[in-house]
Amino acid sequence: MSIHDTSAIHNSARLAPVETRYAPLFCFGLLTAGCALASLALACATPFAAFAVIAAATLPLQSALVVVTGAWLINQTIGFGVLHYPVDASTIAWGFVIASATLAATAVAKAVLLAAQKAAFVIALATALIGAYASYELVLFAATPFLGGEGAFTGRIVGYLGFLNILWAIGLVSACEITKFVSTTLRPTVV
Repeated sequence: MSIHDTSAIHNSARLAPVETRYAPLFCFGLLTAGCALASLALACATPFAAFAVIAAATLPLQSALVVVTGAWLINQTIGFGVLHYPVDASTIAWGFVIASATLAATAVAKAVLLAAQKAAFVIALATALIGAYASYELVLFAATPFLGGEGAFTGRIVGYLGFLNILWAIGLVSACEITKFVSTTLRPTVV
């Protein structure tokens, strides 16, 4: 099965909070709001692996990549515009490394979800989150010989950030499920 196969996730209803035609807009809105909140509250601890899993579980890969890129842009806009990140080569380079890590996490999450189609919903999402978080951290760590920052990769810090991603994933899945429940409950039935 191709990683670009749009029917696999949508037909298995992994995470379908709204009608398929509205999914990109819903996912973009959810992740943008989540990213703005996380960026303001957590600054450098934005849970991009959790965002990647939600996008991958909701959208085809291409759309998921566009949506997480939009969330990253929101994060960078808040970082530089509101939180006054220093405008220097290192900070800008780290921003692009974070974008690359987020895109890698999204691709890994999509691949895991496709491979785990027959697994229970919770198992598939948990496995996708593990894969997304591992790939996200590996991409970031791979940049440390060039940009520094290897001190941010202690077990304690990586574990804490992993825990934050788990909490955010639970919250975002809950938001999707509540939206699905409300939209199906309020949808008029045709008689």
